[in-house]
Amino acid sequence: MAGMTKKERVGATLAGAPVDRPPVSMWGHDYLREWSPEELAGVTLEQYRAFAWDFIKLNPRATYFAEAWGNRFQRPTEPRRPELLSVAVREAKDLDRIQPTSARSGVFAEHLEALRLVLAGTAGEADVIHTIFSPLSVLALLCGPRTEFIGLAAENPAGAHAALAAVTETLAEYARASLEAGAAGIFFAPLAWASRDASSPDFYREFGRPYDLQVLAGVSDAPFNVLHVCRNNNMIDLLLDYPVAAFNWADHGVGNPSLAAVKARTTKAVMGGVDQARLASMTAGEVAAQVREAIASAGPERLLVTAGCSIPPETPDANRAALAQAAG
Repeated sequence: MAGMTKKERVGATLAGAPVDRPPVSMWGHDYLREWSPEELAGVTLEQYRAFAWDFIKLNPRATYFAEAWGNRFQRPTEPRRPELLSVAVREAKDLDRIQPTSARSGVFAEHLEALRLVLAGTAGEADVIHTIFSPLSVLALLCGPRTEFIGLAAENPAGAHAALAAVTETLAEYARASLEAGAAGIFFAPLAWASRDASSPDFYREFGRPYDLQVLAGVSDAPFNVLHVCRNNNMIDLLLDYPVAAFNWADHGVGNPSLAAVKARTTKAVMGGVDQARLASMTAGEVAAQVREAIASAGPERLLVTAGCSIPPETPDANRAALAQAAG
């Protein structure tokens, strides 16, 4: 095990084999440098090299999936989220207009190019996984405020399902294109919709799960697919049968299970250990303590040490560096 390469370490972790140490990585937004393939790849590689991540989760601008179907955003001039200017779906009848779109042109082509640039920058040294939002999360973004989709779907359920099918077709093709570009897998994110704060088990079973599984089925041969569940009070227990290699969630979040609890219920790897909500305000020592506690409680095998979600842009470099140092 001594002297494992980054890829060997990740591969052994996903296989449940012994490792010299758990793999580590973090990801987050740089709101000013996400607007071209070159900028996004540049900031991603800077972080990878500076903090010796074992793998890269390409963290694109979160608006681009909605941009593909017509949402408009104002590019920020300060380091903050883009401002939403208009949405594609304003009324229930607008759901009927959502059609598949090209998964290899426009903003999708831009992010495939960013993926290729990142892969070229690693020179084959590390696995790169590409972020894919779930069909439900993308369609909900087209409706504006987070819970707006619930009312529109109740008013036009047939239109909601037809729109989800259209979005699924595109995202499934985009996921396959990501693998063709060289990604080791996808980081599949239902965003807030797999949380009881935004949804319910019955709602997710109808509008989330069937479409999730269609996207994942198209990339089932990828070795490093990850399911990421956002927010507090999540419903990860309903998704542990998803065909992925690892699960990532905010294990420090209110109402969420611990790494050890989920690890005991699955043969897949678990990812987390560091509280992204407090990461920017903690000391480096506190970050290191969380890393050591994660390894002690969940065990070093089948564990990738990461934050529970995208980290705040203002996270100090010392806190980022503490992750790898403590895991080593």
